[in-house]
Amino acid sequence: MRRDVRFYLWLAGVNLFLSAFTFGGGYVVVPMVRTYFVEGKKLLKEEELLEMAAVAQSTPGAIAVNLVALCGWRTGGVPGLLVSCVSAVLPPLLILGVISAFYQVFIANAAIAAVLRGMQAAAAALIVDFLVSMAGAIRKERQKLLLPLAAAAFALSFFTRVNVIFVLLGSAAVCAGAALLGRGGE
Repeated sequence: MRRDVRFYLWLAGVNLFLSAFTFGGGYVVVPMVRTYFVEGKKLLKEEELLEMAAVAQSTPGAIAVNLVALCGWRTGGVPGLLVSCVSAVLPPLLILGVISAFYQVFIANAAIAAVLRGMQAAAAALIVDFLVSMAGAIRKERQKLLLPLAAAAFALSFFTRVNVIFVLLGSAAVCAGAALLGRGGE
């Protein structure tokens, strides 16, 4: 897929913006990516984004970087992947460098502490938005197992001290078992 320079500049700008202004982890980035890639430019479909979010979550590394890398690759090939990765890593690198240099000043400042609490609330709202979207996509699949399995996985990881890897492995085993039973054990 061949894209022009304007596309890659747009991709760099979007990823710099997403990386610099979305605090709270990868789940906060998903609604923002949806805004630009699915709703804005219509470069991806909702289902593609949810699939990429699942892959980004299950691969090593930061979910946000993995997701924008996948979006860059899907929409702009290898150059899009490279532009997206560099653009996604630069803002946190610079921000953490500044915070590290002035750490003592930041931890003592009440205004900065209040801003960080506000950012936590905004991040929580974006995560809830993503969860509602994901639940809607699961419901569209019309498979009776997925929604209860997602709810059980959430409950196990949120309310108990069960390691997430065991929740993932258990979920995979349940899905594999359901797939085998659905095919008649073939």
